[in-house]
Amino acid sequence: MEILLGLGGNLGQVLEAFAGAATALAARFPVRRRSSVYLSEPLGPPQPPFYNAALLVEITVHPLELLAYCQALEEAFGRRREQEGRWGPRPLDLDLLLAPGLVLRHPQLELPHPRLHQRRFALLPAAEIAPGLRHPRLQRTLEELAALVPEEGQRCSRLGPFPG
Repeated sequence: MEILLGLGGNLGQVLEAFAGAATALAARFPVRRRSSVYLSEPLGPPQPPFYNAALLVEITVHPLELLAYCQALEEAFGRRREQEGRWGPRPLDLDLLLAPGLVLRHPQLELPHPRLHQRRFALLPAAEIAPGLRHPRLQRTLEELAALVPEEGQRCSRLGPFPG
């Protein structure tokens, strides 16, 4: 099964963390596509802008196993969840966003991501690498959803290719 991952971060060497996380993921799961890197306005408290990107990954494990691996990678790249506020700054954030045709509700994970359709910083990189991927709840493609979210209050611009 393919699964779309969103990457974000705004503390430290974020692009190095993106490259390292992609390399670590590729050692375990085939990475099919990598988006460009985007820069976006932060949500939440005042903080530096976020870098964002997306990866399309092939998995043969349950998404909860991928989630555990992603959380271990976040920690390896300096994220300390217990010390950060909600939507606060972080060196690396890996979110499972969407898997074709999969709807999952679990205390640790909801797929598709419950706020994916509202967030330009997640939709723009995701739509770049999988524009025709359909949101299984909303029955719209990522490209359609990205076009629906207003830019006001969510500026997000393409910076360049994925690092590494």
